[in-house]
Amino acid sequence: MAKLDTPMVVAIVIAVILVAVAGYYIAVRSTPVNVGNVTETLPPVNTTSTTMPTTNTSTTTNTTSTSTSNMTTTSSLPSGATALPYNSANKTVFLYIVASSSGQPFNFNGTSNGQLHVYVPAGWTVLVHFTNQEGLTHNFLIVSNTTATPGDDVGQDGSIVLAVGTTTSSYLNAGLSSGQSATGSATLPAGIYWFVCGIEGHAAAGMWGVIVSSTSVTTPYYLMG
Repeated sequence: MAKLDTPMVVAIVIAVILVAVAGYYIAVRSTPVNVGNVTETLPPVNTTSTTMPTTNTSTTTNTTSTSTSNMTTTSSLPSGATALPYNSANKTVFLYIVASSSGQPFNFNGTSNGQLHVYVPAGWTVLVHFTNQEGLTHNFLIVSNTTATPGDDVGQDGSIVLAVGTTTSSYLNAGLSSGQSATGSATLPAGIYWFVCGIEGHAAAGMWGVIVSSTSVTTPYYLMG
């Protein structure tokens, strides 16, 4: 039997030890090591299972739920109705009205002759932002009317509740020029109102709509007739 040199024996022993250590390491690392909810051998799973995505999703869901609760309950709206922006905390409805430059000159948001109907909860405040895009001078009034349709002087058809872009004494000839805007607000008890342009003859020419303030309305909305 051939005699092995001492260096060769040492080299063989070292090789055997390295193979054994490698085999042990592989065997140990092939088994996941659980530390709480963390799996050491599966970093992607650990990352996915962090609470951040769940928290974000939950926050988004809560925000959507809160927003839906605070802003509108669409299921309670009549067919064809569109919810108006509002703040339920201070019971304010936001009404954005434009005398549009397209179509006939006597219009509110492209409608005329009472086509636009606005519904608000009784006792809420209506905050109106009125913009005149027309070449003619226009203003915006809310009138507690006593007649079926407006005449040339709407002040004779009821009492003026709100004047925007004019005053209750100058509404027949004073208003906003093209490109101007104005804001005003009024609290509306239960009842039926007009919103009109007070310039003489404009409402009679079609520049009017209807506001219904009612205890049966819980979500402000509008309908196009």
